[in-house]
Amino acid sequence: MAGRRALGRRFGWLWAAFAVSSYGTGLGFGAFPLIAVLVLHSGPAQVAALAATGRVVGALLAVPLGPWVEFRRKRPVMIAMDLARFGALMTIPAAFAFGRLGFAQLLVVSVVVAAADIGFKAASGAYLKTLVPPRDLLVANGRFESTTWTATMIGPPLGGAAIGLFGPVVTVVADAVSYLLSALGIRAIGGSEPRPARTGAPRLRAGDLLEGWRRILAHPVLRPLFFNAIVVNGLIMASGPLLAVLLLDSLGFAPWQYGLVFALPCVGGLVGSRLAPRLVARFGQRQVMRTAGALRACWPLGLAFVQSGVPGIVLIIAVQFGLVTCCGVFNPVLATYRLDHTDPDSVARTLSAWSVSSSLAIAAMTAGWGLLAAVTSPRLAIAAAGVLLLATPLLLPRPECAPQDGPQDGPQRGLGAQVGT
Repeated sequence: MAGRRALGRRFGWLWAAFAVSSYGTGLGFGAFPLIAVLVLHSGPAQVAALAATGRVVGALLAVPLGPWVEFRRKRPVMIAMDLARFGALMTIPAAFAFGRLGFAQLLVVSVVVAAADIGFKAASGAYLKTLVPPRDLLVANGRFESTTWTATMIGPPLGGAAIGLFGPVVTVVADAVSYLLSALGIRAIGGSEPRPARTGAPRLRAGDLLEGWRRILAHPVLRPLFFNAIVVNGLIMASGPLLAVLLLDSLGFAPWQYGLVFALPCVGGLVGSRLAPRLVARFGQRQVMRTAGALRACWPLGLAFVQSGVPGIVLIIAVQFGLVTCCGVFNPVLATYRLDHTDPDSVARTLSAWSVSSSLAIAAMTAGWGLLAAVTSPRLAIAAAGVLLLATPLLLPRPECAPQDGPQDGPQRGLGAQVGT
């Protein structure tokens, strides 16, 4: 089965580097707000500003990273982004140890990490396209997706336990060290990487900053997928803080219950990402993209009807499991289609533009839905997001211009040994 066969030693090192940094990120999930509250005694406004500022300013600083990364060797860039995140994060425990940690430092570190995240994603996506044959891209992206969901399921509970045992900055140290290990893993990939030939003007121009968006908006299928992705991700992420307030404050969920209802459904992401290659082999990329993309919009509205007690726990787990499973199928198929239909000389710029737009949309919608919840209630704001999500399948590519099945993407017969989980 394609999902089980080895993709080579070099991909193995890349996957190992991705895995260790993903688990580090999972361990450090929520560490900054926790430090702001427990160590710096920050209020809700400061915590919200910390979350929004890091994402927005980091995304804006990352705008020139796409063109800069495009015409450089990708492995050194990935290593540099990992080391930048390691160095920035390690300043927090160092300052904490000397009693010098302040809110401004958290803001600066969050900005650096957010910008480096986008730069790393742009470089790693472009590098993956050169490392893995086109027929194996979906399998590779499925493995990354399953690793992400596994880390999301395991990391936060372990991180919470570690904070309780060893103090508020221990997970930041673990996250920082994971980036150092990731850099070492990427360096171990080895092999030569030719320097990309620059086309056009010899120096970066202002117009180059927008090239990634021009490529996306000019493509008849990437354009609707782009708008669908940023709206869906923004609405889902905007509901997250409101759901925390609803569950922990209004409905009286215990912290362990809150962690449970979000950790268990991550199994669905693992299942979906493992099923994606098999579904594409049987039904074709076009059908899987449209079906999974539409189904993932149907679940979040159910969160507006959650109640206290066991019925509420069961409802949230069921809704989140359905949502995460659909995302687990959709995300690797989208990532593979995006790489397949992006010119080799514009992959980094396209991925950077996509990530910047997604970060800005999430920040804007999170702020907007926070205001809506303040004016109405968290439950009504969650319901509003769920209703709007029901309309997002309209942003998916229409059937006449949907992704066309290529030789390796369409329904296949007799290839079970080559495509699947």
